[in-house]
Amino acid sequence: MTATESSPTSPPPAADAGSATAASPDRTPLGTARAQLATAVGLLGYDDGLHAMLATPRREITVAVPLRRDDGSTELFTGYRVQHNISRGPGKGGLRYAPSVDPDEVRALAMWMTWKCAVVELPYGGAKGGVTIDPRRYSRTELERVTRRYTSEIMPMIGPERDIMAPDIGTDQQTMAWVMDTYSVNRGYTIPAVTTGKPLEMGGSLGRATATSRGVVHSTRAALADAGLGLGEVSVAVQGFGKVGSHAARFYAEGGAKVVAVSDQDGGVHDPGGLNVPALMAHVAETGSVVGFPDADPIDNRSLLGLDVDVLVPAAVEGVLDERTALGVKARWVIEGANGPTTADGDRVLAERGVVVVPDILANAGGVVVSYFEWVQANQAYWWTEHEIEERLEQRMLSAYAAVSQAARADGLSLREAALVIGVRRVAEAHQIRGLYP
Repeated sequence: MTATESSPTSPPPAADAGSATAASPDRTPLGTARAQLATAVGLLGYDDGLHAMLATPRREITVAVPLRRDDGSTELFTGYRVQHNISRGPGKGGLRYAPSVDPDEVRALAMWMTWKCAVVELPYGGAKGGVTIDPRRYSRTELERVTRRYTSEIMPMIGPERDIMAPDIGTDQQTMAWVMDTYSVNRGYTIPAVTTGKPLEMGGSLGRATATSRGVVHSTRAALADAGLGLGEVSVAVQGFGKVGSHAARFYAEGGAKVVAVSDQDGGVHDPGGLNVPALMAHVAETGSVVGFPDADPIDNRSLLGLDVDVLVPAAVEGVLDERTALGVKARWVIEGANGPTTADGDRVLAERGVVVVPDILANAGGVVVSYFEWVQANQAYWWTEHEIEERLEQRMLSAYAAVSQAARADGLSLREAALVIGVRRVAEAHQIRGLYP
């Protein structure tokens, strides 16, 4: 077992991050996150010391996660948890299981969570966790053992007042139940608020499973309204048909939009006349992929990004819209359902071509908003109705979008720049008001 906490030499300070991102701003998610922060710091006029504080994780841990497989053999995985900033409250962020998970990806995701929570005015800081594992290759009992061992290893860092986990790529509500149970057993009593995104039977919240998707669609409605349009007047392509993209596609279709293409990691499907989204979801439930859906033509992920549609929703992984793929985007709006889908160079290209990007720290914040509602309900042991959840989510998303849109118009900024300025400023102000100890 290994465990390391960050120190003044452990991730690169802001000065190093700045020079690195200047040379290759779009090579990694962390490079993109640092470039975005540098832009906000420049607009806000902060000094190098404050920049370094905002760029550097407050605390991080790396742990060994041994697994006893069902056949009796042993494998070893590596797990991470990063608390980027906790000036505004406890850390909040998902737990990701994927072969691509590494320390820099987790640091980037934690940083984005910091700004996201601040933009939608939640009393949280940003955190993120992950295990470098392909969950599709392991049984349910093996994944349970991985989850419980990972939880036990990072236990000193987490808790309802310290750091609250939620599902992410490769994890789900059952994963959160295992985390909650492991934590509770070790503490000696049941503590539902240590995770969000749990099953309803374990203190989860109504509306949580689709909250990120609903937030994406609320953000789209608001962006379209700025141009005098409604959902019923636009076509949509969704890259990524997982927890976020599938439900977003459904809500778009229910709202009257024409969903013409979707894709997952295996491929995609396209119908210029509009896909039958309920039938497609049934096909995915049966086969595990959108590939082979009989009522549409096949399309690859890169081609989907360049379709002639009004709204493009990258809802899969980081970095899909780089300098090259952004040149081919024909959509008028890009709504970021995933975290970090657009690189710094990709962002520049889209801006030069007049594409409106609703950034991830605003567009996909619905999940953490309802996670906050779940946390509040768990702490109070009092649960709200689904109508109350949906109403509060819509109000929070539209209020945040209005603030970002107004700031963008007033200061001549893109929506991403405005969202970053708002988020970074709120975090910096909390840090400055609290002061530096000792």
